[in-house]
Amino acid sequence: MNKEEFKNIYDNYFDAIRNYIFYKSGNTDIATDITQEAFIKIWEKQIEFNPQKNKSLLYKIAGDLFINFIRHKKVETNYLSGIKFGFVNEYSNNNLEYKELIGVYEIILSKLSDKQRIVFLMSRNEELSYKEIAERLNISVKAVEKRMSKTLVKFRKTLK
Repeated sequence: MNKEEFKNIYDNYFDAIRNYIFYKSGNTDIATDITQEAFIKIWEKQIEFNPQKNKSLLYKIAGDLFINFIRHKKVETNYLSGIKFGFVNEYSNNNLEYKELIGVYEIILSKLSDKQRIVFLMSRNEELSYKEIAERLNISVKAVEKRMSKTLVKFRKTLK
């Protein structure tokens, strides 16, 4: 498939595929990302140009990518729901302060992006090194460092 054929397929089917995924997900950003990923897969595989087959294949690839996205979100949610907050009970003498601190901590965690929250909790609760986190999440150590840095800045600003 040459660039012109790919551009033609992209122009003709992008909106339809995105709408298909949007109806499944209810989220424009997710639908756009998955649709773009489907087109990338078509380009990478260099599939022979056939408008009817390519349209069906695009729908199939996009649908499969959406299913993979949902499965990943389910795993992520299960992981986050299984995490226990490991506070050292230094504030047990003053139960009200302790409860307030837990509340603030949970609010900050809820405002973090999923990526930041996962890295933070893996570091703090599982006591993993940045290298171990990077290996588990299949990202670079620099990405882990950046996410932790942004998270810690948010904690510092909120707790001042």
